[in-house]
Amino acid sequence: MTWLLVAVVVVVAAAGLLRWRRPAWYWLTFGALVATVRVLVRYATVMEACGLTVPPSRWRLALARMTNRPAPESRPPRILRLRPTRTGLVLRLKLQPGQDAFDVAAATDRLRHSFGVYGVTSRELRSGVVEVRMTGYDVLKRVQMPATAEIRPMRIPVALREDGAVHYRDYRAVPHGLTLGATESGKSVYQRNLVAGLAPHHVALVGIDCKQGVELFPLARRFSALADNPDTALDLLESLVGHMKDVYQLIRAEQRISVAVPDAEIAADIWDLREDLRPVPVVVLVDEVAELALFASKDEEKRRDRIITALVRLAQLGRAAGIYLEICGQRFGSELGKGITMLRAQLTSRTAHRVNDETSANMAFGDVSPDAVLAAIQIPTDIPGVAVTGDSTGGWARIRAPHTTLREAVNICNKHADRTPDVPALAAFRPALGPLPKARVPLSKTAPATA
Repeated sequence: MTWLLVAVVVVVAAAGLLRWRRPAWYWLTFGALVATVRVLVRYATVMEACGLTVPPSRWRLALARMTNRPAPESRPPRILRLRPTRTGLVLRLKLQPGQDAFDVAAATDRLRHSFGVYGVTSRELRSGVVEVRMTGYDVLKRVQMPATAEIRPMRIPVALREDGAVHYRDYRAVPHGLTLGATESGKSVYQRNLVAGLAPHHVALVGIDCKQGVELFPLARRFSALADNPDTALDLLESLVGHMKDVYQLIRAEQRISVAVPDAEIAADIWDLREDLRPVPVVVLVDEVAELALFASKDEEKRRDRIITALVRLAQLGRAAGIYLEICGQRFGSELGKGITMLRAQLTSRTAHRVNDETSANMAFGDVSPDAVLAAIQIPTDIPGVAVTGDSTGGWARIRAPHTTLREAVNICNKHADRTPDVPALAAFRPALGPLPKARVPLSKTAPATA
């Protein structure tokens, strides 16, 4: 009996230590089982307390009266599947008649407290079926990306969502994106993860870094073109516009429109072309868009108008030509001049790190989701890298990219330097590089823990 008591004490102490120091290990060893039992035992009571039950139907009441039985109880949504994951639980529910997915979404905070988990989110899978994802611990405190991720051409994992799922940047589904964030908010780390994720892919990277190149030029071995000042940026963007026109001429020549050609084989963008004819896709990363939009003289104003016009044309027409924009900045509003709001309207993917005022959050999400605006201004200053991401559908989520140092990103770009394609239209902007260094620093993809 004494040995059994000692064993129980040791197990409880080990569980407590793991929960404090290694919450991910605790969840995999103890937490998932405890949470599963808690959900199954409390399910009916919690659903009734949260207002997620429906009264019995009339025929059931009539049957109870006819058979002289007690009146049946209210019915909660039916559990279709309960699946533990490495970060929480996934609960798939079949809604009862009269219930709506919004009812579950409105009760997520109450479900979080009732089931004793860290976070609860919900989404509708199809009519009458809702998926509830429960997070067992704060996955954004120490970001650990899964060892395996679903990677496809032009689709890369860049961050971890608050529900434990991987956040992907899919350029073919959402061509253009906007990233906002104040100084020291983690915007540069997010950009490094984009570059590091794209480095192994067959894609041309084009960078515009008007901070004298301090952010993007260390990664130059994987870039097909770079610009470090507004004058060079103007020439580079206009060359991209010319490249876009050439790609459209190629698509027109290969459309093969005839009665005998099936609709699925008619080329409308570069992805419909044969692989041997397909131009390399281009991702344009603008590090600080305000430096391209500000001016102090008439000549600079003319240059600025040409830059914004080129960016708007690429945003409106570049998708079919395989040109995708990633624009970063601290602010992105109408105070930057004419054409800015037109450009912002074309940037479907929105990501906002910590911002200094509500107006900056409105620049990202004011036309998409008011709830995302509120979430963006509540990001704490002591956890850099946390961001809110959303798109034109109105959905949003909190994410955090794994901490990637500049040296780690440089090593990845150097490793894949041989995959840097030569784009004739951008040859004049190809960075001049010396011999590749031999020393490499071991890579790490883990964000530092916060106090």
